[in-house]
Amino acid sequence: MTQAESRVLCPALRNRIMSADAAAALIHKGDNVGMSGFTGAGYPKAVPQALARRIQQANADGDRFKVGIWTGASTAPELDGALASVAGVEMRLPYQSDPVCRQRINAGEMEYIDIHLSHVAQFVWFGFLGHLDVAVVEVTGITEDGRLIPSTSIGNNKTWLDEADKIILEVNSAQDMNLLGMHDIYYGTQRPPLRKPIPLVAPGDRIGEPTFRVDLDKIVAIVETHAGDRNTQFSAPDENSRRIAGHILDFLQQEVKKGRLPPELLPLQSGVGNIANAVMAGLADGPFENLTAYTEVLQDGMLELLKNGKLQFASATAVSLSTEALAEFRGNLPFYRERILLRPQEISNHPEVIRRLGIIAMNGMIEADIYGNVNSTHVMGSQIMNGIGGSGDFARNAYLSMFMTPSTAKGGTISCIVPMVPHVDHTEHDVQVVVTEQGLADLRGLSPKQRAETIIERCAHPDFKPALRDYYRRALKGSPGQHTPHLLDEAFSWHIRALAGRGM
Repeated sequence: MTQAESRVLCPALRNRIMSADAAAALIHKGDNVGMSGFTGAGYPKAVPQALARRIQQANADGDRFKVGIWTGASTAPELDGALASVAGVEMRLPYQSDPVCRQRINAGEMEYIDIHLSHVAQFVWFGFLGHLDVAVVEVTGITEDGRLIPSTSIGNNKTWLDEADKIILEVNSAQDMNLLGMHDIYYGTQRPPLRKPIPLVAPGDRIGEPTFRVDLDKIVAIVETHAGDRNTQFSAPDENSRRIAGHILDFLQQEVKKGRLPPELLPLQSGVGNIANAVMAGLADGPFENLTAYTEVLQDGMLELLKNGKLQFASATAVSLSTEALAEFRGNLPFYRERILLRPQEISNHPEVIRRLGIIAMNGMIEADIYGNVNSTHVMGSQIMNGIGGSGDFARNAYLSMFMTPSTAKGGTISCIVPMVPHVDHTEHDVQVVVTEQGLADLRGLSPKQRAETIIERCAHPDFKPALRDYYRRALKGSPGQHTPHLLDEAFSWHIRALAGRGM
């Protein structure tokens, strides 16, 4: 790339442009490295692969080389997959979705901290996670005065840039310069006891700056790249997803009729995946107008709602789209720039703001038990899937907290409604609504026994409903306590049978 084409416009930084291999050589064994990236958007593409090559060579030479990798959320094969494949990660946090990474964590070969996404930045500020040595952050460009133009995600980038000793930047010319103005970087957070209220009272409020501040003296390398984000391909909603979406839309209409929600609802938060997109598709065809969103990741469904005018504004920390939706987004960036703000995840997921705005939170889960406890992270109690992400930030603080899943898994052989979940991410105190394709259970104002009866009758699959009824009926007779009746010698028997290959 010639100097005339370069997006490194700050004269003082041009002599720090180098290859990815040269930049990776500045990362040392044992370093904690904060990398950009949130749900496959805005992650560095070249330096992690160069670092993986360096680690592979070091390990071949008998020099065990590992680093800590901190991100905003999940990234892509070029980052998580590359480093996990060469056994280069000592500690990973706070969220991942890479299959190689997952395999190493579950094999005990990589340490992993699953943490609420709103906690990551402040845990670094407080020193709870150790020292951050290096930041590797993708940006769209660098201005003449040294400000950094963010790319398709913010995540924890502000914190990485502020806290790291050394900064390596990837300036990615594949990111559109029209992104400038879509970001809102808030610099008003402080540590206790000096904290002040975050001045955000509506999803569209701009409270920060469009670019990152950075100490130019900390920038040790700049790598110029041209590579796209990992595009998330969504399958068309299946029958179960459509039915789940239908139950939620019917419920929201009833809440409006009862006067518990305004006609335009309240700001929406939606987790990632096909069910979430099916709900968004249902909203596109539904009766609600003038919607807003305050969420983590903007995906295809919300983009379509913005396009057709149903959604007026969306606040998030990343844009993660399919190939087709990305083409729409890039082709109409001036339009979307007026309707989307990307914020640091300590703001997009901040409990204070979530509670103030009165969010309607809709997140996926792996399973729920009959009392409303939700497992969203672990398969069979001990194997991590991805992580809690931001669902806990929203569940505890939302005006409405909903969790969604098909009622069965593994071709109908496993029930997603069980007597007791073997791992709890969201307790019964934070779960207000459980939804499967079978129906919706509104748990607000119900005692534990009332919740059990409601979940079994409305959410369980017919193939498993008799066994759940039988368990609950016997628990009412045999449990030593009658507030939350359980048979402790049977509570996990469904999972034990599944692990033994006998189904549930």
